[in-house]
Amino acid sequence: MLLAMLAIVVGFALLVWSADRFVDGAAASANHAGMPPLLVGMLVVGFGTSAPEMVVSMMAAMDGNSPLALGNALGSNIVNITLILGLTAIIAPIAVHSNIIRKELPILLIITLVVGAMLWNHDISTMEAWLLLGGFLFLICWSIWQAIKGKNDSLDKEFSEEISQQNMPLKRAIFWLVLGLLLLIASSRVLVWGAVEIATQLGVSDLLIGLTIVALGTSLPELAASIAAARKGEHDIAVGNVVGSNMFNSLAVIGIAGTIEPISNIGAEVFWRDWTSMLIATLILLFTALFWGKTKSINRSEGLILLLCYVTYNAYLIYNAL
Repeated sequence: MLLAMLAIVVGFALLVWSADRFVDGAAASANHAGMPPLLVGMLVVGFGTSAPEMVVSMMAAMDGNSPLALGNALGSNIVNITLILGLTAIIAPIAVHSNIIRKELPILLIITLVVGAMLWNHDISTMEAWLLLGGFLFLICWSIWQAIKGKNDSLDKEFSEEISQQNMPLKRAIFWLVLGLLLLIASSRVLVWGAVEIATQLGVSDLLIGLTIVALGTSLPELAASIAAARKGEHDIAVGNVVGSNMFNSLAVIGIAGTIEPISNIGAEVFWRDWTSMLIATLILLFTALFWGKTKSINRSEGLILLLCYVTYNAYLIYNAL
């Protein structure tokens, strides 16, 4: 047990550090290649902050632990909205100005409903997993199109200011890009091993470990990025980071895991408890950011509500596991 706990701690620390290096290297490399700042932000940074979830779920599926992969994706989405945006809004109220993010939020809701439809029969087949990956490719194409059209969008301005602060030489950018990716894989392997060991010794399911410990750990890059963006007044980056990550998680993370090994024999609680919680969190974000109030922002009281949702959900998971 002690060795498994040490593996999780070391795996988390290395995962967060390597993800940060990977994102910096990827963003700087893309900038040197002449990519528009908005495209760098929407794709490179968005993909990079979701890299821990992708790699961890891929490793879990390759080890035959597809429930851990599914729990990681669903749990990370819940963490992103309730914990990350909740804490971020408490630190600094988040106003959504970007038209691109306003378009992304309904798309996120549609993706969430699609995942729910697949979970309805307690099974995600290989075909359904490939459909999710197809949706992921469509999302990438849509993001490229929005980046080309949205040069005057507020999100473009925030990403331009953020990327202009990076003066990393090309060789160093490529070095951190490659090393960060290798360390992501290594740390994910250590983390998955530790999580499965603890689940086995405590007698709890891989799904529960994925929904709680692993989901929180793999979401740490998004937490750091969103809080840093909010403190700089880059509100659209803070929200866009979470929205983009959740779309990537639902499409790519579940899709990759499902193509490696079909996710079968899923308990009914995954739909009624976990997916429903993810849907509720998504609806709260959608209506708060787009419809409620004159400022269309997530204020501190709403951030506190989101944070309480996270605490309540995890308390319920732990209580039922005892």
